[in-house]
Amino acid sequence: MEDRFAFLAEWYDPAAGLLRRYQLFFYPKDGSVEMFDVKNQRIFLRRTKYDDLHQEDLFVGNRVNVFSRQLNLIDYGDQYTANKLGSKKERTLALIKPDVVTKMGDVIDLIYSSSLIVTKAKMTTLTWSQAADFYVEHQSKPFFNNLVQFASSGPVVAMELMGDEAVSTWRRLLGPADSAAARKEAPQSIRAQFGTDVVKNVGHGSESLSAAARELEFFFPSTIGHGPPNTATFTDCTCCIIKPHALSEGLAGKILNSISAAGFEISALEMFNVDRANAEEFFEVYKGVVTEYHSMVTELCSGPCMVLEIHGTDAPRTFREFCGPADPEIARHLRPNTLRALYGKDKVRNAVHCTDLPEDGVLEVQYFFKILDG
Repeated sequence: MEDRFAFLAEWYDPAAGLLRRYQLFFYPKDGSVEMFDVKNQRIFLRRTKYDDLHQEDLFVGNRVNVFSRQLNLIDYGDQYTANKLGSKKERTLALIKPDVVTKMGDVIDLIYSSSLIVTKAKMTTLTWSQAADFYVEHQSKPFFNNLVQFASSGPVVAMELMGDEAVSTWRRLLGPADSAAARKEAPQSIRAQFGTDVVKNVGHGSESLSAAARELEFFFPSTIGHGPPNTATFTDCTCCIIKPHALSEGLAGKILNSISAAGFEISALEMFNVDRANAEEFFEVYKGVVTEYHSMVTELCSGPCMVLEIHGTDAPRTFREFCGPADPEIARHLRPNTLRALYGKDKVRNAVHCTDLPEDGVLEVQYFFKILDG
């Protein structure tokens, strides 16, 4: 019997305004897919080879793109798939503390190299009482006040990490809580590399699955609009979107590092799953102007993207220059150190979107951090 993995998937059909449900089958032997329409009890897509879907993309809670349809994987389709693919997958919270927010690219790079993926992310600033609530289990410890003071002293980046045994993998990657001990016992760990002491120790990781569920709900609540606010300033700014293809290729950390190394300030960061209607609205200015418009829309809603507010004097112009020409091939010839030259593939999968017109900088930032984050 040939290996076959089965999932229950949902797709929102914008034309009909309906949520449609399918069984999605994936055959790892040749990377082919098949879809069965649950309601109408008929084959929707005959078995077809599809190179853009991989076994590591298949887990409950993920969104995958199959022939331009964004599918939410909501359950395993059979016990065999659940046993083979589901048993070790976990979610955990990773919190980057204020002392290393400027080095978050390095931390995210290490996360991806440990076979974990970032499924949610948000830069926020905690109040004293929010930080005290978050660290409530340390209330009796002598360092509690220092910890709360430090956690609320500047922006933090909260992330949901997904992967095999994510809770223990992320804690092992962080290393011992005391950065000095980490340098002796786990010199390759994140705290050994970037930590200062037991409070300024780079990050936080959930201790258990139940703690992870509670802590993820704190930063990414199921009720929209109830989490800690984003850090967008909406002044002297421009918008940068790290595109879905670059995230799925694990390039987010490298791109963030390049942006920081070039002297740009990342004043807000959040991950979004953009639906087709929003992608069309956001890119409307390009409709009928660039031939790649429809492909740009499809790429933006093909998976999660990471949106940044870049802050600084004349930010739209200087950051656009730093991104380089829209075509990475041209960028590699003319401006080899630009983001698109370094990380882009083609005119659509060119690593990043940046605001083109100076007067649109604030508007594009508002679209994500005010309208979509509402």
